[in-house]
Amino acid sequence: MFLEFVQGPLWYVSATVFVLGVSIRLWEVLSKGLKPDLSTPRADGTGGALRTIVSRSWTAEGFSRGATFHLIAGYMFHLGLFLLLFWAAPHVVFIEERILGFGWTPAPHWLFIVAADLAFAGLILLWLRRVLHPVMRRISTFDDHAGAILTFLVMFTGCMALLKGHDSLRAIHMLTVEMLMIYFPFSRLMHAFTFALSRGYTGAAMARKGVQA
Repeated sequence: MFLEFVQGPLWYVSATVFVLGVSIRLWEVLSKGLKPDLSTPRADGTGGALRTIVSRSWTAEGFSRGATFHLIAGYMFHLGLFLLLFWAAPHVVFIEERILGFGWTPAPHWLFIVAADLAFAGLILLWLRRVLHPVMRRISTFDDHAGAILTFLVMFTGCMALLKGHDSLRAIHMLTVEMLMIYFPFSRLMHAFTFALSRGYTGAAMARKGVQA
């Protein structure tokens, strides 16, 4: 009964909140438009936007070793999570049956294990740095910790749900996923959709001023 509820009504509610919430947040950002640039542009903003989107994907020269640690742990987590989300066999089946109507070849089991190890290690390292580093600890908010904890629970229950004979474990995993989907649009997790917009805007503005961001 519980599994039917989380796979049925609660799934549709959480998916609706996720899609509408993300759409509204993106509309709020895009509808603000750009401030008029009253100065003569010194370079094309498009090139600056694309360059900054790419260049901000690694640590700039001169930053501390802590920034490099954050970069490596971040890539471990995000790449691992991306592989788990879109290429884990149960997810491929779910996407085909419940979302898109078609699927693709899932990742082999060994790659799933590697991706899971990377995602867990990266997330734990990032969270430990957040709570142990004096500066990171002061600037971190409830939102940062809630997002990390919810994401960890989703991944942990997902691994437990691989025990296919236990419907209760699959139900718990679905519940944590739906909790994260409902929380997502109202949190800093929205950076998954807005990071390119933010980087692009900064790069374009700086390029028009003759500064390479």
